Amino acid sequence: MAEKRRKKIRVGFVALGCPKNIIDSERMLAEIARAGLLISAEPENADVIVINTCGFIAPARAEALEEVKRAVDCKLNPQRLVKKVIVAGCLPQRLGRELFNQADGIDAIVGLGQRDSIAGIIKKTLSCEQPAAFLGQSPHTISDDRGRLLITPRHWAYLRVSEGCNHRCSFCTIPAIRGRFRSKPKELVLAEAAELVSAGAVELNIIGQDTTYYGRDLKMQNGLAKLVRELEKIAGLAWIRLMYLYPAGIDDELIETVARSEKIVHYFDVPIQHINNKILKSMRRPDTKDHICRLIENLRSRLGDCLLRTTLIVGFPGETDQQFNELLDFIEWAGFDALGCFKFYPESGTGAADMPAQVPDRIKQQRLEELMLAQQEIAFAKNKNRIDSKLTCLVDSVDCEGTVKGRFYGQAPDIDSICIIENCSAKPGQFIDTKVVGTKDYDLLVEQI
Repeated sequence: MAEKRRKKIRVGFVALGCPKNIIDSERMLAEIARAGLLISAEPENADVIVINTCGFIAPARAEALEEVKRAVDCKLNPQRLVKKVIVAGCLPQRLGRELFNQADGIDAIVGLGQRDSIAGIIKKTLSCEQPAAFLGQSPHTISDDRGRLLITPRHWAYLRVSEGCNHRCSFCTIPAIRGRFRSKPKELVLAEAAELVSAGAVELNIIGQDTTYYGRDLKMQNGLAKLVRELEKIAGLAWIRLMYLYPAGIDDELIETVARSEKIVHYFDVPIQHINNKILKSMRRPDTKDHICRLIENLRSRLGDCLLRTTLIVGFPGETDQQFNELLDFIEWAGFDALGCFKFYPESGTGAADMPAQVPDRIKQQRLEELMLAQQEIAFAKNKNRIDSKLTCLVDSVDCEGTVKGRFYGQAPDIDSICIIENCSAKPGQFIDTKVVGTKDYDLLVEQI
């Protein structure tokens, strides 16, 4: 019996990238398991290693290529069992066959449109001597994401409502990689949500490249607001979190829907990228400083306990010291609860890559550090002000030493800070009442009450 099991193909899987990539990885893992292949907990001891990659910006590509090199080294090591290395996802979709030239030892590359055929591709690759490409144009249909093998904890999951993007931001490669915007039909979204909740999810994090754009290609008005009102009806679902809300798409209907809801958490993830009007125009963003400021004021006046997260880019071509200082002044005024910041990367094929007045990397790094230090002061002050307040927390994990970690509604999984919970007897997936007793850097120290 042991020998029979030994003959099954063992697959090591490495999942990289954003939440959208995580969903793709979960679908591939499900297809691999459904085909009767074994998923190895130790990729280096598998027959084949599959790496689902991100290709968005230079650091993501570097991380992916390093992971590929690690896998190829395992294949070349006679003490290892690895026979083939397969690279899937955004990096093959973006680079195509050029990826073979950038990384020696790859046996197959798999584009986004072949995601659900991964099990067959694995079998075919193992039987072939020559490297093969399973590519195609950017997908033009919407994927059915049901039947996933979750790699997140079972009590929370990502729910993708759309794919691709119609925006043409001058710094972004997403439209070239994932194609034009496509909304997932409402019935399919609801079916997937019901499946996730029936499997134990109490929190669903709504994702897409621009979730506020949901339904426009389906001729729906207020599509996102209508969708989440339907999601609210799912019994057993406690938290609905809206991610990737472009500021230009947040209207009164959506704000009012959140305000009236008992399940949509008062958390707005609003990537603005910059605040200077000239920079925003160069970025081809449809926003203005005045609109963004009015939106923040509106959200905080309508939803007093609203928490705001944003994403920024520093060192965009032509960004002057004055424009950067304007951005610094803005974040101090806005007081974001959470903030991510990236240096501008001149990505091939984007309009911004060839713009004049490229900012030296040394200046970009200085600006990144200065901005994040300013945000750190804001975040630490907000944490200090929460001491002695009461929060409802969702327990995420309990480690072998008994340390319990969780989140309140203002903390999105994986990207934000956490709550470290003391005197806690609850299990992952349970909601508990807590009191904030202290802080640890960006995290909150709370105790169960």
